[in-house]
Amino acid sequence: MSLPKGSDFLPPWPLRSGHIQTMLSSSGVRRRLLPKRAQQVQVGAREVLVDVGQGDRLSGRYTAQTTGRESRGLAILFHGWEGSVDSTYVLQTGSRLLEDGWDVFRLNFRDHGDSHGLNEALFHSCRIDEVVAALGEIARMFPAKTIGVAGFSLGGNFALRAAMLAPAQGVPLDYVLAVCPIVDPAEGLFSLEKEAPWIYHAYFMQKWRRSLRLKQEAFPQQTYFELNELKQNMRELTASLVLRHTDFGSLEAYLDGYSIAGDRLMNMHVPATILTSSDDPVIPIGAFHALRLPPNIELDIASYGGHCGFIRDFGMTSFTDDYIAARFDAIAR
Repeated sequence: MSLPKGSDFLPPWPLRSGHIQTMLSSSGVRRRLLPKRAQQVQVGAREVLVDVGQGDRLSGRYTAQTTGRESRGLAILFHGWEGSVDSTYVLQTGSRLLEDGWDVFRLNFRDHGDSHGLNEALFHSCRIDEVVAALGEIARMFPAKTIGVAGFSLGGNFALRAAMLAPAQGVPLDYVLAVCPIVDPAEGLFSLEKEAPWIYHAYFMQKWRRSLRLKQEAFPQQTYFELNELKQNMRELTASLVLRHTDFGSLEAYLDGYSIAGDRLMNMHVPATILTSSDDPVIPIGAFHALRLPPNIELDIASYGGHCGFIRDFGMTSFTDDYIAARFDAIAR
């Protein structure tokens, strides 16, 4: 059976704009138009706190499949920056995999969703060790014959980095799929500042500032930021938090710390797929063309889809649901 390819995705004309795809992907309009089956993964979901060491925990939701057949395996889903386990694209993908007989675990990164009060230290994108630890603990709590991870945007970047580190730490991963992952964070930040329409920068900054305020409310004894710093742009605020809360010493060193650009994935041995689109207005496509990848990593570049959109019709369903399910099922077989 042939697997779907990015080249198969051809939405109707009004949805061929990368900007429309991107803006619809997380919109409230899309959430209201989606059929109820696209949120089925929330039914019977069990809240789980995952111990990641040193007293820290990450939160998640586990849903066991109810097809009456043996489970195909465990699908673990990573949201994007300032998303959560309840982001539309996570619910839709999780519900599709649940239909196919997968148990589904949706993981919140630190300080995402409703988890700001769980850990005192602030989230940053180089906290890969705790994500790998979470994968190991999830695999221990919910043992499965097959474990696959799918991540979106920053979650895709985390998924690929975790797959690099997991085997050496005894974490059983069979497959990873990254949708529109951040490849070169420095280039992506420049693109958001200088090349992408202002609305994307404003959107992410609004969500980030809200998240930082929630963190401050959860730990009022801490000083995570100065009030005037919240007025800064993305580059300036990132630099301020990096210097105050990490040991990187500079914004450049921090951004390089979670880059997967160039040949950084060459030593990855877990089978993987990277799906992205040429018209993504958030993450420059040039970084994908410049990747050097081993044979076990498939790079699939679609012409359309925007940033984590891939919305196939006006019913707001996504091509990525079938795409991810098909590849997960192939691994399970």
